[in-house]
Amino acid sequence: MVSIASRTGHQNVAMLGIGAYRPRRLVSNDEVCEVLDSSDEWIYDRSGIRNRRWVSDDEDGKFLSITAAERAIANSGVERSEIGALILATSTWPNQVPHGAPEVAYELGLNGIAAFDLTAGCSGFGYGLAIAADLIRAGTSKYVVVIGMETMSKGLDLTDRSTGFIFGDGAGAVVVGPSEENGVSPTVWGSDGENSSAISQNYALDEYMDRANNLQGTDPAVEQVGRMTINMEGPRVFRWAAITLPKALSRTLEESGMSADDIDVFIPHQANSRINDLMKKNLGLRDDVPVANDIENTGNTSAASIPLAIEEMLVTGKAKGGQIALLLGFGAGLSYAGQVVTLPPAPRIPSF
Repeated sequence: MVSIASRTGHQNVAMLGIGAYRPRRLVSNDEVCEVLDSSDEWIYDRSGIRNRRWVSDDEDGKFLSITAAERAIANSGVERSEIGALILATSTWPNQVPHGAPEVAYELGLNGIAAFDLTAGCSGFGYGLAIAADLIRAGTSKYVVVIGMETMSKGLDLTDRSTGFIFGDGAGAVVVGPSEENGVSPTVWGSDGENSSAISQNYALDEYMDRANNLQGTDPAVEQVGRMTINMEGPRVFRWAAITLPKALSRTLEESGMSADDIDVFIPHQANSRINDLMKKNLGLRDDVPVANDIENTGNTSAASIPLAIEEMLVTGKAKGGQIALLLGFGAGLSYAGQVVTLPPAPRIPSF
């Protein structure tokens, strides 16, 4: 009997290099409050945000993705000819067709490799990292580039007190590949479609296009379409997070074979600094374990959040390459993804 061939790859994988790009424009709470009915104190007390980065001029999603990935590849020391796949985690690429990853791969000099977009909201980077690690363990690819990129400012209603001040733009990328010691644990992930509408956009794409096309007519009763913006039911998301995330964190530690005492750094999704501090306390992590707080000056960048937070901690010395970090992404979907990882070396090309 003829058997179909199979592959076996390298079981130990790690993040070998990291890169990031932060838009030039720094937007303070005071600037946001020129439109939003709020104050710097109110925003900071509820979210931990003082500033965020928004794209301007020539800084589109493609530019952010390419720049972050270029830096990650350079920092990893991996030859481009060895890279076999590129995963672009984003919810804000402007087109569904063509999707973004092949364009980004081409601009990076990687044309011809497997390249695909992944949409999993704020969990996107964790989902991408999980897939990259498994591609390498299966022998499908030797090295994989994972990019988390968002231009969230493009879909903000700046008058909405639940979302107008939260989100920022940016991109973070890592190169994942074989390593002597395993540096990426099994992923604990999941979703809750029953509560998916808690984070949504105000129009379905087909409805939005229909309304836009109607504007070309002469019917004066046709309303203006307005921008496609993000909506969030904060209390509903908080209730889901309070029930789901503690279990996800506990399972992530269990699956990794680690205990809370083994964790050197805690890097959760940058959604709310107060929630992140509470999660650390409830987990029983050591008092000296630093918690990522990139949200203070970067805002919530969805799929870019975790790699940007990793890069910030490495650049500032709050964390060091080789330390053990607990990651948790969570948000739209509603979805989540947790891993225990070994941090990559501090970048030689920082984003600051």
